[in-house]
Amino acid sequence: MTYDFCVVGGGPAGHAAATAYREAGGRGTVVLLAGEGREPYRRPPLSKELLRGELEPDTLALAPEADTYNKLEITVRPGVALSLHPGERRVALDDATSITYRSCVLATGAQPVRPDLPGAHLPGVHVLRTVADALSLRNAAVPGTRVLVLGSGFIGCEAAASLRARGCAVTLLSQERAPQEARLGAPVAERLAGWLEAEGVDGRYDRELLRIERTPDGVLQATASDGATIAADVVLLAGGVAPDTALARAAGLAVDDRGLIRADAQQRTSAPGVLACGDCALTHHAIAGRPLHVEHWGDALAQGAVAGWTAAGRDAQWDVVPGFWSTIGRRSLKHAAWGDGFDTINLVDHGDDGAFTAWYGDATGRCVGVLTHDFDPDYEAGRRMIEQGAARP
Repeated sequence: MTYDFCVVGGGPAGHAAATAYREAGGRGTVVLLAGEGREPYRRPPLSKELLRGELEPDTLALAPEADTYNKLEITVRPGVALSLHPGERRVALDDATSITYRSCVLATGAQPVRPDLPGAHLPGVHVLRTVADALSLRNAAVPGTRVLVLGSGFIGCEAAASLRARGCAVTLLSQERAPQEARLGAPVAERLAGWLEAEGVDGRYDRELLRIERTPDGVLQATASDGATIAADVVLLAGGVAPDTALARAAGLAVDDRGLIRADAQQRTSAPGVLACGDCALTHHAIAGRPLHVEHWGDALAQGAVAGWTAAGRDAQWDVVPGFWSTIGRRSLKHAAWGDGFDTINLVDHGDDGAFTAWYGDATGRCVGVLTHDFDPDYEAGRRMIEQGAARP
């Protein structure tokens, strides 16, 4: 079967690419390959409202209306792409059929990492990336369950707080000295550790997980690098994700040393007619002037929209400062930054209610990031300062 525009991937980047293509006047036939077998949906609630049982999967659709894809004449097709053949402009699928295309966008996302250690694949050891993952974890983590969360990234922190809200006893094990210290700096990390402690999470930092075993009575037992053992009924591996770029690499597209698909500011790859966006891509940022890799929900949508406009023959480029929002228990963070490091940090408190701003600077004194808690004016001003290369406050 032949389509004018083929979108490989049913996440936010794929959804944005397909819908933006139509909004930009793209004509002809459009197909979106949804590897999970469901229409694109919002992932942020997976570690929060869905995990806590406050939302159900049927409330998560990205399309604003039930018939959005029909109205836009976008075919959402369950299926997994097995191989890409740029010279033939063809995608081979897992049902032994193929799709030929005029243009194609790879929005293949990322996959959760299971560490290479004993017991990582035992029953009761979960990851959290899809609706199915979240429901499996929610069903296992009933009130009173002992849960071990491995990793203090935002998925680990959000899930740990949500599991506590479900009435689980939660231990969080992390190699970092405090949550998100490498990304957000020690002063912010210390506050996040305090938030988790206030939620009742038992944080154990600066140590590694060595192995997971199942005892004769059926309990999962984790051994940490300090020799401590942690008994759990459920384990959540939240140690990060790896870009899903096997399709692109096998097809000979240009990738970096991490396997990320190289794309220009219009999301075009090294192969004619093939674009890439979202978690799988290393995209040149039009304002930053360098390639950036971000794994943020909003940026997947932004890059997908650029890819759709580019495929439709319209002018577009990735020029939005990357950023994300996160909610840990009852507290929220808003963060905007180039995402490739900082040299200085200035933490500013705003009164006695816990609100604060963290300003990040590079070696020249320019503002390269801002993070706020309950202080939106600085977040909005910070995005503009980053974009303009203004001095860090």
